[in-house]
Amino acid sequence: MATTEGGPPGLFARDPEVCAAYAGDVSGLTRVPEAVARPGSAHEVVEVLRQAAAEGRSVTAAGAQTSTTGASIPGPGGVILSTARLDRILDVDPTRRRARVEPGVVLGDLNRALAPEGLFFAPDPTSENEATVGGSVACNASGARTLRYGPTRNHVRGLTVALADGRVVELRRPDLEKNTVGLLPAQDPVDWFVGSEGILGIVVEAELSLLPLPDRVVGLGVPFPDEARALAFVAAARTTPGVAPRCLEYFDATAFGFAREAHGGGAWADADGTMVYLEEAGPDDPDFEAWLALAEDHGARDDAIAVFDDEAQLRQARHIRHACPAAMHEATGPYLAAGGRRISTDWAVPFPDAAAALAEARRAAREHGVADPVVYGHLGNGHPHLNWVARDPHEVERIEACVEHVLTSSVLPRGGTVAAEHGVGKLKARWLPLQMSPLQIGLMRAVKRELDPRGLLAPGNIFDASA
Repeated sequence: MATTEGGPPGLFARDPEVCAAYAGDVSGLTRVPEAVARPGSAHEVVEVLRQAAAEGRSVTAAGAQTSTTGASIPGPGGVILSTARLDRILDVDPTRRRARVEPGVVLGDLNRALAPEGLFFAPDPTSENEATVGGSVACNASGARTLRYGPTRNHVRGLTVALADGRVVELRRPDLEKNTVGLLPAQDPVDWFVGSEGILGIVVEAELSLLPLPDRVVGLGVPFPDEARALAFVAAARTTPGVAPRCLEYFDATAFGFAREAHGGGAWADADGTMVYLEEAGPDDPDFEAWLALAEDHGARDDAIAVFDDEAQLRQARHIRHACPAAMHEATGPYLAAGGRRISTDWAVPFPDAAAALAEARRAAREHGVADPVVYGHLGNGHPHLNWVARDPHEVERIEACVEHVLTSSVLPRGGTVAAEHGVGKLKARWLPLQMSPLQIGLMRAVKRELDPRGLLAPGNIFDASA
């Protein structure tokens, strides 16, 4: 293997084909790294960081590079540190419901390993069979089940982190019910790193809290003739006694078309319009009568409701959900060489405002002369994903101008966020000042300076490199 000048043998690969393989992620952004490091242990991670620091090279961590924000592509002249070989499940403690894992463990593999113990790790990004623990920690990932279980942050009990200079720190959440020592942001350093997108350190081990597998999970795919009735159903499902969804996922007409194609017809063979997918989990069957009554009250096509009530069917339901981003990626492919890319929003608002914010976003698209977005995602959390295929840089610019308008005119005034589950990365860094005050950004920069004074870790993530 080729090495960087002066680097230990095998530490850095500089072969052009290897470097090109790590040049992009799902965002569509690309930048070829100067070198790639693929450590197989925490000790090797430390050696990579020390060598890079000695040479003044930046280091950006990358797991499966499923980032939609450019977070896992390198800074200029930088090194990619791949965690793919750090893929061991180190320990599972069924009694304490804890697992210790390395950052390269894939979430789907983790849950398949936990199932015989009757346990699971609750966060569920759509790309669970590609997304890694390290990447999920880095962007505080969530997914459909976040409605009940919350994001990754809620399930991280401890971290072992290698800092920019090679120091290793072990962090554990306190178990105290009371604590008045110091400022709140300093009391739990685990939270510094969850959602930090690699700018403060490289996670080399995580201790995760687990949950018991529910005895019964049932999914329902409920078609509606239009968006308004589907969104009203979602709002009602959050507040109606007798129903307890663990996810509420929305598919607009185009997204429902992707879902029907992936489902191969069945109950939806003649359905059109929009669709809501929901799950209930618990010791018993859900109250189907309550769900049917709620669906009927909101004008659902109750003759076309699809039921997913065993493990094989629930896997099919996950395949149906994944079909939406997969279809958008496929549609974008022909335009990447010309500078086009998929644009997907990650904004969220308090869930009672979701329908109004989505309507305003569709209106803004028309006013900006861009295509109507394809919409799917976590409406139960007030978190729709609006998707476009931009065919060239000019369309990228127009669509992003539209998104920024929606952020400033609708999302943020409603108390929303520019990034709900995918992080800020490089694509959304310019929008950070729209949401956070100079005081908040200054605090974050102060932590960055303390832990990475030379700015060598993940340059361009969170903080706009041009600012």
